[in-house]
Amino acid sequence: MVGVAACGSVSSIKALWETRIRRRKEEEEQRRRTLRGGATGSVWEDRAVLSRLKQKLQTEDGRLILRIEQEEWKSLPGCLVQLSQVQEWQIHRTGLVKIPHFISNFQNLLVLDLSRNGIGEIPRQIGKLIHLRELLLSYNRVQVVPEELSYCESLERLELAMNRDLDHLPDQFRNLKRLQHLDLSMNNFTCLPDCVVGLPALEWLDIGGNRLQHLPEDVHRMTKLHTLWLQRNQLEKLPENISRMASLDTLVLSSNRLRDIPSLMEDMSNLRFVNFRDNPLTLDVTLPLRKTKTEDDGEDDEDDREMFGREFMQIYIREARKRAHRFTGVVTSVL
Repeated sequence: MVGVAACGSVSSIKALWETRIRRRKEEEEQRRRTLRGGATGSVWEDRAVLSRLKQKLQTEDGRLILRIEQEEWKSLPGCLVQLSQVQEWQIHRTGLVKIPHFISNFQNLLVLDLSRNGIGEIPRQIGKLIHLRELLLSYNRVQVVPEELSYCESLERLELAMNRDLDHLPDQFRNLKRLQHLDLSMNNFTCLPDCVVGLPALEWLDIGGNRLQHLPEDVHRMTKLHTLWLQRNQLEKLPENISRMASLDTLVLSSNRLRDIPSLMEDMSNLRFVNFRDNPLTLDVTLPLRKTKTEDDGEDDEDDREMFGREFMQIYIREARKRAHRFTGVVTSVL
């Protein structure tokens, strides 16, 4: 009987010891998750949250997507790193206030769409996502863009619209050699950053709704730019070199403070659409009456006829040239 009791005592001690070891391992695992930036509660809570996140996974066009919309997720749990194979995040209207530092674990990420949240900071770890193609952070509270973003060498699309206090980009931003689409609208920029002008692949730029007072004289360095939105700024004049933007086919300048149109813009043969509406232009110019519309008239003709559009620009420039010649003639005769 004594031997049996001793054996039972040893078994109990062994079981107690194994339980302690298991708990210590679980605590250590939890500590590692905390250091990765997303501590949650117990292991069981982690499993429950992870199960919930897995329900948000979808596959579209062969791409694994995490989609969360209109649910409250002010922070993202550390257990999310177990889904590092995800290629696209679409997290909208969740109240998310922070991009977790463990974002660097998602090396397969191609699209990071966190629009319409409350994010105030882009972590430096974003620079580890060398395969990221799209970063969409419009309608947040971002104030600073870290220079580490320039390490995202595959980035093609960046949207930072409506972050309000954003007014600066790091000079290293020009290293985004593949960036084609950039939306900086509805922020607080007072000038077009030189690093933006230096982007070699940029094709589409919206910097409307800011406080731009002028455009750089070397704006023509954006040789591939075909669409430029500058509406609702404080521009009083345009640089002559804007006429050297050979690829430009869409230029929106509505609601600025322009008083004249550079005469050289008349030679911009590729410019298909332009809008000068709601500017205090010096000359009062109206389009001539059109003949009765025929069946051959297409929609493109209607676009051309839009007031303050391309045809308006051409007529304005010709009228300004005529008036300048008349004024020169009057001055010469007086002298």
